[in-house]
Amino acid sequence: MFFKKFLFSVIGISSVLIVGFSFLSPAQFSKLGEIENVFKEPEPVNSLSGRVGSDGPILVVKIDDTRAAHPQAGLEDADVIYIEQVEGGLTRLAAVYSSKIPAVIGPVRSARISDIEILQQFGRVAFAYSGAQKKLLPVIAAANLENLGAQRQSREIYSNDPMRNAPTAMMLQAQTLMQKVKEQQLPVAISKSVGWNFADTVDTGTAIASAKVSWPANSYDAVWSAEENRWLLSHSGVPNLAASGIHLGASTFVIQLVSINPSEYGDKFGGVTPFTATVGSGRGYILRDGKYISALWSRPTPNAGTIWRTVQGEEIAFAPGQIWIALTDKEPVFTPIPSKFPADAPSASAK
Repeated sequence: MFFKKFLFSVIGISSVLIVGFSFLSPAQFSKLGEIENVFKEPEPVNSLSGRVGSDGPILVVKIDDTRAAHPQAGLEDADVIYIEQVEGGLTRLAAVYSSKIPAVIGPVRSARISDIEILQQFGRVAFAYSGAQKKLLPVIAAANLENLGAQRQSREIYSNDPMRNAPTAMMLQAQTLMQKVKEQQLPVAISKSVGWNFADTVDTGTAIASAKVSWPANSYDAVWSAEENRWLLSHSGVPNLAASGIHLGASTFVIQLVSINPSEYGDKFGGVTPFTATVGSGRGYILRDGKYISALWSRPTPNAGTIWRTVQGEEIAFAPGQIWIALTDKEPVFTPIPSKFPADAPSASAK
């Protein structure tokens, strides 16, 4: 008897639903989907990049940026990438990870004095690097960094790629390193906002086709791709492809004009290490959505985040996605969008 009553109840409810849905138009069916989405949990968003992904422990890896080091591995998964000047006017990268840790990152190279100040705003990060000059090692040890350089780790974590030549062969087994961080409960900071926020669109900016940023012995070009909705990068005039084949690029490309001066440190070849000052204030440009925005940056203390505002004082939102920050003391060169008509040809309205 109970089964019969239950069966009749199910049939009755199904009949009501069928009759009810028969009165809904296709448009109303789509609205049902919208109503359903209201009750779905929003996807987590990483605080550093604004991309979909949770906030996790922060790993920072120093990566070689010479031509011999390309193609680099794992850069496409970084949330933030800093380009900083080193000896001889070359550049090196500091890649910041938290939303996703790739299996392999590299080639890994040595730390520099500028890294300590750049990274202090993120809290106590897991810092991966190949080594440092003897004079700098105690400074790194005393800094608010979880010192995870190659001189302290096994070959299971820092290994040489047989397909690469030294000194650009050392690769970090990043997931193995971060598993060690977890197992040993090392006090590594979880990602959080460090000054900038995100929005899908902004109402200001000047449209450009590309931008060139330079250092004495290197340059980057950022070319806007409307199809991919990001700035596709070239390194010294060559398309910047990752080892995976992905064309590296930025949803937001930041050009931060800074002071770069000689430090008391140097490399083993006698080159003087430059110090890049990222605490204080200055000018720069925020590139997003195919436009550049003239901007002012402010970071009053080493522990404070970096805030970007327009010259009128309004905060500038970054585009969600990977961020590249070029630290340079040279003004960029912007390429305007080409005119639809040659300069010496009359427009259609003039004919």
